[in-house]
Amino acid sequence: MASEIIPVSDRIELRAIDERFTSELHSLVIKNKSWLQTAFDWAQYVGSEDDTRRNAQSNQMLHQRGYAKMFLIYQDQALKGVLSFNSIEPTNKTGYIGYWLDKGSQGQGILSQSLQAFMRYYVGRGEIRRFVIKCRVANSQSNSVALRNGFVLEGCLKEAEYLNGDFHDVNSYAKIIRL
Repeated sequence: MASEIIPVSDRIELRAIDERFTSELHSLVIKNKSWLQTAFDWAQYVGSEDDTRRNAQSNQMLHQRGYAKMFLIYQDQALKGVLSFNSIEPTNKTGYIGYWLDKGSQGQGILSQSLQAFMRYYVGRGEIRRFVIKCRVANSQSNSVALRNGFVLEGCLKEAEYLNGDFHDVNSYAKIIRL
């Protein structure tokens, strides 16, 4: 089966998760593990490359079945991060977006360009029309990504995310794109 690729620009593309990317993905996660742990609970559990392989296989299965979609962000053939639908509500045509980018690649517009292409792709396929980003109130970078990309703050969920031993408030943003 051919790998699903979403073109973003002449230098950036999104590649659907595949087990063959395990080594590269694991290296990038380990490189960024310290700061990833400040934003994501899962980061603390990444140990061996086999852990990453199992995660990639699981996400590949969810991707193929349409329950979630995980793409790797490549710029100039180098892995820079992840952009995904952590979950999809097919009946409601709603996708819940998650993302992270290599710390050294932030601030270059890579994520915003990728996010715009990602949304266009799924709107064009008629699969998603409502895009949701949930992020901790304290995560100013993620809140900025949502706002820069035209998402509207719909509300704040009190103590909705447990991270590093504490409950945190979470902003919920949405963007609706109609064909």
